[in-house]
Amino acid sequence: MTTRKCLDSGIGPFGDQMFVSKMTLNQPGVFGQIDDLQDLTFIERPIRRSLKTAEEIDKLTVDENLNDIERAVYLLSSGQDVQRASVIVNLPTLVRQNPAETFRRVVPKVREVLHVAGVEIQLAAASSFLTILQDDIVLIQTHTHSILQIVLLNADHRETVVSNAWLETLLAAIDALPKETIRQEILSPLVSKAQLSQSVQARLASCRILGKVAGKFDSSVVKKDLLPLVRSLCQDVEYEVRSCMCRQLENIARGIGLEHTKAVILPELVELARDEGSTVRLAAFDTIINLLEMFDSALSPSPVDDRTRVIFPLVKTFCEKCFKADEAVLASLSFQYGKLCHGLSACFTEEQHLWFLEFYKKLCFLGLQHENGHCESQAYQLELENKYAMVRRNCAYNFPAMMLFADPNHFLSELYRTFSSLCHDPEISVRRTAAEGFHEVVKLLGPNVHYVHKELVTLLQDDSLEVLDSLLNHLQETLEMSTSRGEGPGPESKLVAVPELVPALVAAEQKAASSLRWRVHERLLHCYACLPRVLPAEQIYYRFLIRMFSIITTNNVLPVQREAARTLCVFLRYNRKQEQRQEILTKIIQDLAQGRSYWNRLRYLDLCEIAMELFSKSYFCKHFLIQALELVSDPVANVRYKLCHMLPRLRSTIRLPTDKHLLQQLEFCVRKLLCWEKDKDVVSTIRKIVLELDKMEITEPYHKRHERDLLDQKKEKEETLLLEMEMLERQQSDTKVVGEKHTDKKRRDSKTSLTVTKGMSGSTSGATLSTSTGKEMRKAKLSRSRSLSGHPTTTKMSNSSDKTLKVKESGSCLGNSKSTILAVNDDSVRPHHYGVASTSSSISPTPSTSSMPVLIRSNTTSSVVDHRSNGTKDTSSRKLSILPCQRSYSTWPTLSPGWSFMSSCLTSMSTPSTLMGCWREDRQTDGETDAGGHVLRCAKRHERDRKTGKDRKRERMERGDV
Repeated sequence: MTTRKCLDSGIGPFGDQMFVSKMTLNQPGVFGQIDDLQDLTFIERPIRRSLKTAEEIDKLTVDENLNDIERAVYLLSSGQDVQRASVIVNLPTLVRQNPAETFRRVVPKVREVLHVAGVEIQLAAASSFLTILQDDIVLIQTHTHSILQIVLLNADHRETVVSNAWLETLLAAIDALPKETIRQEILSPLVSKAQLSQSVQARLASCRILGKVAGKFDSSVVKKDLLPLVRSLCQDVEYEVRSCMCRQLENIARGIGLEHTKAVILPELVELARDEGSTVRLAAFDTIINLLEMFDSALSPSPVDDRTRVIFPLVKTFCEKCFKADEAVLASLSFQYGKLCHGLSACFTEEQHLWFLEFYKKLCFLGLQHENGHCESQAYQLELENKYAMVRRNCAYNFPAMMLFADPNHFLSELYRTFSSLCHDPEISVRRTAAEGFHEVVKLLGPNVHYVHKELVTLLQDDSLEVLDSLLNHLQETLEMSTSRGEGPGPESKLVAVPELVPALVAAEQKAASSLRWRVHERLLHCYACLPRVLPAEQIYYRFLIRMFSIITTNNVLPVQREAARTLCVFLRYNRKQEQRQEILTKIIQDLAQGRSYWNRLRYLDLCEIAMELFSKSYFCKHFLIQALELVSDPVANVRYKLCHMLPRLRSTIRLPTDKHLLQQLEFCVRKLLCWEKDKDVVSTIRKIVLELDKMEITEPYHKRHERDLLDQKKEKEETLLLEMEMLERQQSDTKVVGEKHTDKKRRDSKTSLTVTKGMSGSTSGATLSTSTGKEMRKAKLSRSRSLSGHPTTTKMSNSSDKTLKVKESGSCLGNSKSTILAVNDDSVRPHHYGVASTSSSISPTPSTSSMPVLIRSNTTSSVVDHRSNGTKDTSSRKLSILPCQRSYSTWPTLSPGWSFMSSCLTSMSTPSTLMGCWREDRQTDGETDAGGHVLRCAKRHERDRKTGKDRKRERMERGDV
C-alpha cells in the first residue's frame, strides 16, 4: 500500500522522486500519455538462429543404421574431437559388449588417433585403459600386446600430466601381466630409459617401475638384473630422482630379502640420509621407519645390534639436524615419530629411551616456548607458524603411540604436562587432533583415567565447534570409560568428577544449539543416549530432561528434534524411579500429544515411532497408544495424514486377545477417517492403509513375526529387570535409612552418656570444692533427717562427699533428661522408709527438669505407694530412673515397709559402688523392673555374699588356717 501511494505521488519508497524530467503539469500519471510510449524504439540486434552451420551439422550427422562398433570406427576416422573423445570414454563399455571386435577394429583406430590427440583425449584414453585393466573386463593375456604397445608408446609424452596418467596405467598392468611378458616388454626398454642421457621424467618413471616389478621376481633375479639400476638411480645427479628411488627401496628390500638388504640397501639408505637435499633425507628417513619391521622379524639373527649400531645413530643425527636447521622436514618427521619410537623401543637403552621422549616433548612445545620455558615475545612469520602448528598437530596424532613408548603407568610424571598443553594449544587443528585421539588415551590409562578428567572437560567446553565435532566421534566410549574406571585412589573421586562433567556437557549442548551447525547438535544429542550409563539418574532428570523437552518444542531443525525425542525416550527407559517416570510421561502427553501447536503433536507421533523401537509392545500400548489414536480428531490435516501412515505400525503393537479393546479403538479410528475425512490426501492415504492392514497377517512371513516376538520378549525381560532393580534399590535405600537412624540414635545416646559422665565427675569435684555454705546446708538437711527418724544407724558408710551412681534412663522416661543419678550418703541411709528428692547442685543446666534424685529419709506419709502391688500395672511408675524431680521434697511418696530390710543391707555395704555394681548386674539380668525391686535384690545378694564370706572365715579359723 505504501509503495502504491509513493508511485501515485511520483515519490519512490525511499523518498526519491521518479521520472522528474518527464513529468509535466499536463501529465495525469507517472508514465505520461500512452502515445509517448509509442515513440520509444528498440535497437534491433542480429540474432543467430543456430549454433552450428549446415555444413557442420552434416559432418556431425551419423547414419542411424550403424551398430556400435561401426559407429565408433567411423567417428574415430572422420569425426570431430568431441566425437572421438566420446568414443574413447565409452571404450570400456564396447569391450564389455564385444571384446573381440573392439580390440580388432576399434583399438587400432584409437592408437592412430592418440598420435595427434590433445591432452584431453590422452587423459581420457589413459583413464579408459586403466578401467579396462582394473575391472578385469577381459583376459589381459589375450590382448597384452595391443594394450602394452599403446601404454608404453604414450608413457613418454612431453606433457607431464599425460605421461603420469599413462604411467599409472602401466603400473596397474604390471599386476596382471605374467613374468615373461614383463621381462620382455617392460624390463628390456627400462635399462635404456634409466640412463643419465634420458630425461628426468623418464628416469623418474624408471624408478617407479623398478619398485613395482621387484615384487614379481625372485631375489636372485632382482639382485642380478635390478640392483645395478637401483644403485645408479640412487646416485643420480638430480635430487628428485634420488628421492624417488629412495622411496622405492622399501619394495626392493622386500623383494631381495633381509640379507641382501643389510648388505646392499642399508648402506645406500645411510648415504641418502646424509644427502644435502632435505627431500632426499626425508625419503630415507621414511624408508628406514617402514623397514623397521624387517629388522624385528625372526629371520634377523641380530636385529638389536643392527638397530643399535646403525639405525639409532642415523635417526638421532637426522632428528637433531632437522630440529636445528630444517623446519620443512620437521612436519614429516613428527608425523612418523610415533611409528619410529614404537619400532625402536625394544633395542633402546634407558638413556636412549629418555632422549627420544624428551625430543618428542620439544616437538610438542615447538613454536610455543623456548627451552627455558618462557613464551616468545616476538611475532613469528606466518609460514613458520603454520609449520610449527603442523608439527604440534602431528605430535597430537602420535600421542597414543608415545604413551605406549613411555609406559602408561608413567603418564602423570612423563606426559601429562605435554598432553595438557596439546589440549590447550592455541591452534584449533592441534586441539581437534587431540580430541580425535582422546578415547585412545583413555583406553591406555585404564584405572588412572581420572588423570585426564580435566582435559576432557576442557575439550567439551572448547570455543571451537570443530574440536567438539572431533570429540563426538568416540564421545560415548570416552564417557563410559572415564566414569567406569575413574575411581582413582579414593572412593569419592568418581563423584568429584561428575559435577565437573555435567556442566561441561550442558555447555557443549548450548553452544551447539546456538550455532548454525545443526549436524553437530544432532550428533551431540545422539551421544547423550549413553548418559544413563554414565551419570546418576537424579542428575539426568534435573539437568537434561527439561532441556530435551525444550529442544523438541522450540528447535527449528527437524533432525535435531527427532534426536532429542530419541534421547528423551532413552532417559525414560532407564530411569529407575516410578515418580519421575510418571512425571515424564505426563509431561509428554501434556506438552506434545495435547500441545497447542500442531508441530508438537507431530513430534509426539515421531516420539511414538521411537518408543516402538525402544520399549516393549505392552509398555507402548499402556503409555503411548491411546494418546496417538486420539489424534484422529486433530483439526490439522498434516497430523491426521501422519497418523494414517503410522496405523500399520500401531497395529503391530497390539497383541490379541489381551489388547482386544485397543484393536477395537484402532478400528474405530479407521472407520472415522473413512467416513468423516474431507482432506483428499488423507482420504487417499487411509484407503491404501486399509488394504495394507488387511494384508498384514497374510503377507508377513512367519520367521519375521517370530523374530519380532523374540525381540519383544527380550525388551519385556529388560523392563522387568529394571523394575526389580528399582525395587531392590528402594529396599536397600530404606534399609540404609533405618540403619542410619539407628546409628544416629546410638551415637546420640553415647554422646549423652559421655556428657553425663563428665558432668558427674565435674559435680563430684564441685561438691568437694564447694563453699562452706553448701556444706552447712547439706549438714542441716542431714540433721533434720536424723531428727525425723527414730531408728539409729547400724553401720556408718564412708564419710566422703556425695557419691553418685549413674543409672541409664529407659525409653519411656518423662522429661528431657537421659539419665538420673542415685546418690547414696552414709548419713542418709536408714532402715526406715525412703523418698526421692533433688539436690540443689544438679548436673543438668536446667535443674527444674533434669536435676539428679537422691535417696533421703522422710517422714512424709502422704500418697504412700506400694511398689510391690503396683509393679505390674504402671510401668512408668516402677522405674526409678524415670521419676522426674519436678516436685518438692515433701510431695515424694514414702517407700513401702519392705525397704527396711533393704536399708539394713545398704547400711552394711562398705561403698556405694558395690550397690551400683549389683544394680547394673541385676538390670542386665532381669530387664525392665521397678526401681525398688532392683535395689532390694541387690541388697539381698550382697548380704548373702557377706554372710558366705563370714562362714568361710569361721571355717578357716576352726581348721586353724588363720
